[in-house]
Amino acid sequence: MNGVPQPAFYIFKCQQSAPPGMPKLSCVSQNNPESQQLFQHLSQALMMKGIIATVSPIQTGCLNRCQQGPVILVEPGHTMYTELTKEKIDRIIDEHIIGGNVVNEYVIADEMWGDAVPPSEMAR
Repeated sequence: MNGVPQPAFYIFKCQQSAPPGMPKLSCVSQNNPESQQLFQHLSQALMMKGIIATVSPIQTGCLNRCQQGPVILVEPGHTMYTELTKEKIDRIIDEHIIGGNVVNEYVIADEMWGDAVPPSEMAR
């Protein structure tokens, strides 16, 4: 019996929204209508390309990179893309998800995204 295949990619889209008047930046902003549409655009683009069955878009809370938002995290690969627009999402799908090449110009700067710290080093 064939099971349902697991996704080749998971795309985590930060959907954190700061309340109006808050000085903190957020990935979904009342001042940026396009930011409110990015998750829907991502999902629809994956459907239109016919790859939604193998690429799972996931809405998530804060990914702790508010100053670089809107952001997505692509797994596998631990690749974070920043300052997203619909056009950038389309290019990421075409070049990274379908083509296999990370779109380096949209990747978070190294100084903002250091190496992962193992939980064993943080545990008390």
